[in-house]
Formats: sequence, C-alpha cells, structure tokens
Amino acid sequence: MMILETARLRLRTVETDDAAFYYALVNDPTWLEFIGDKGIRSIEQARTALIDGPLAMQQRLGYSLYIMERKEDGQALGMCGLIRRDFLPDVDIGYAIRPEHFGRGYTYEAAQAVLQLARGPLGITRVLGLTAPGNVNSIRLLNKLGLRFQEIKLLPPGDRPTNIYAIDFPS
Repeated sequence: MMILETARLRLRTVETDDAAFYYALVNDPTWLEFIGDKGIRSIEQARTALIDGPLAMQQRLGYSLYIMERKEDGQALGMCGLIRRDFLPDVDIGYAIRPEHFGRGYTYEAAQAVLQLARGPLGITRVLGLTAPGNVNSIRLLNKLGLRFQEIKLLPPGDRPTNIYAIDFPS
C-alpha cells in the first residue's frame, strides 16, 4: 500500500515479497556496523522478521518502516519510517539505504516526508532519532532534519551506546 510520495520516491508498506531485499539490507556491512546484527540468516527468516515487525506494527499502529522505492524504475533503495519500541518513551524515525545509493539525498527526502506524516496526519508530537555515536552520516542527517542531540543511552539489544536525538512538534 502506498503511504507517501516525494519528488523522486514512493514509500510503501512492506510485503512478504520484500524478504530477499530485507535479507540483503540487514546483512550489509554498513547495517551490521551501525545498526547491529539481527541474526537473519535466510530469506525465510527475513520474511518472518517482516511479518512480526513492520507488517504487524503497521496493522497495530497505522505506521511502521516503509520500503523506499525510486519512482523512475520502482527499485527498492532502502527503508524509512516510524518505529514504536517498548523501551523508548516516544516513536523514533528509522532509516537504512543500500550503500550503492549513498550520497544522493534519497534518505533525507524520505525522512522529511515521514516526519511530515508524523506531525500531520498521525498527530505525533515528538519523534526520536537513534544512531551509533560513530555514524557520522546518520548524525548529519538527523541534524539536517531538525532533530537535536538529547543524550547517550545504552539500548537493547546488547546495551549498545546509542545517541538519542529528538524533535518536538507543536500540538
């Protein structure tokens, strides 16, 4: 289901047919370094993770991580959306893009649209951004989006040090 459209992108809900793409994304060295190992070792495990993760969240809350597709050819580039985690007080924006698409502004474009969705139709008043302290590109993106550094926390899994950023929208 189409959720958002930008000048160059479509953001749509995840489908089980996205399992091969998700498998490749979560096993990319950049994902492993900055987001962490999800332990997904097969396309079937990726399919299960999509069903239990974004698909269930979308059904339960009306938002989730979305597949980021390029309009011109429909190619899946990455994921971007909103995540509700039990261990955080607010929703956070999540994003990841395949390295071959780095540096083209796709993630910024998608994330801007997701924040507008949060602030507008979803009525969310605060969005967090999480990133590894050494992920310079993610830190730069969060700042460009208007999120400001709050604190460093140890977050699951594995109690990894994580920078917490936030943006508040007027209600």
